[in-house]
Amino acid sequence: MVRTASWVLKKHFEGFPKLSDFELKEAELPALNNGDVLLESVFFSVDPYMRPYSKRMKEGDVMLGSQVARVVESRDPAYPVGTFVVSAAGWTTRFVSNGKDLQRMIPDWPNELPRSLALGTIGMPGLTAYFGLLEVCKLRPGETVLINSAAGAVGSVVGQIAKTAGCKVVGSAGSDKKVAYLKNLGFDVAFNYKTVRSLAETLKEASPDGYDCYFDNVGGAFSSVAMEQMKKFGRIALCGAISLYNDKEPQQGPYLQLSMILKELCMEGFLVTRWENRKEEGLKALLKWVMEGKIKWHEHITEGFENMPAAFLGMLKGDNIGKAVIKV
Repeated sequence: MVRTASWVLKKHFEGFPKLSDFELKEAELPALNNGDVLLESVFFSVDPYMRPYSKRMKEGDVMLGSQVARVVESRDPAYPVGTFVVSAAGWTTRFVSNGKDLQRMIPDWPNELPRSLALGTIGMPGLTAYFGLLEVCKLRPGETVLINSAAGAVGSVVGQIAKTAGCKVVGSAGSDKKVAYLKNLGFDVAFNYKTVRSLAETLKEASPDGYDCYFDNVGGAFSSVAMEQMKKFGRIALCGAISLYNDKEPQQGPYLQLSMILKELCMEGFLVTRWENRKEEGLKALLKWVMEGKIKWHEHITEGFENMPAAFLGMLKGDNIGKAVIKV
């Protein structure tokens, strides 16, 4: 029998997650039936969405998440041994699938690119940036774009797509090292929000005329200040609210209605799954930009499945530049 190891949610998070909230368990997998495949995980993703979505889980469930996996045994001719897929099987080293929940990686994946990019720049985070910016923000050439958490997996791609469209890009990050990374990516202005004297003054100085588009990955106090800097008819894409995920009590105000009315702003929350039927379009565009050098990528890689909880906590603290990935 084949055995698998899995990280399970031992206890629902109260405030910021703790290592003791997770438990490593082993189990035997069932024999394959006709149409089944056995997969072995190669790379795992840790993402901010896992924190709020964990509330939907039961204690004892395998922690949710996605991975790049390789078929190691197959009773399905559509998935021969050696096939690489992206799956949402969670934090588990091996698993059995009937193929319906698997997404084949892009055919002819370039040899010079690590397959882990299918979890980042050429995967869900990249698609989030692509559709959020082009469909929600409805970006137009020559506009000014503001991005927070700009050195993360999504924000870094948003900024580079905006630059390919001929836009001015302003990015906020939480360390000087991340600011240097953003400048290397071609951001017109990048700043460390933790060290500026006044966020409002910094945003005003970066773009005195204001912002056409605001791609919000953080929410909270930052967004309350940014809203005041929007141009009339500005568009705001609500992608994430990581500043709120670990609060035990909801934060209070200030409230945004007056700014939205007077500036006639459009603010829209979104989930990337809305464009599931256009996933292939987005992945092809992202791969093309990467191969042309128009989108650069960086991965924060943690070695070892045993380190997944620590990597998850580090990602929530903002330790990573670019995509946080665990290599088995």
